[in-house]
Amino acid sequence: MPDLGKYADTVLWSYAASIVLLVLLLVISVVRGRRVRAEMEKIERRMTRDG
Repeated sequence: MPDLGKYADTVLWSYAASIVLLVLLLVISVVRGRRVRAEMEKIERRMTRDG
């Protein structure tokens, strides 16, 4: 690891915050995608049943 000097804490906390935000974004995207997929399947079943 490079020597970050007196800014080490700030840089490391910034990396940690970035990783947490990226993971959170990924989780939200996956959950939303599953929800949308389930809703689309529900609509598709309704369309095929009625049509």
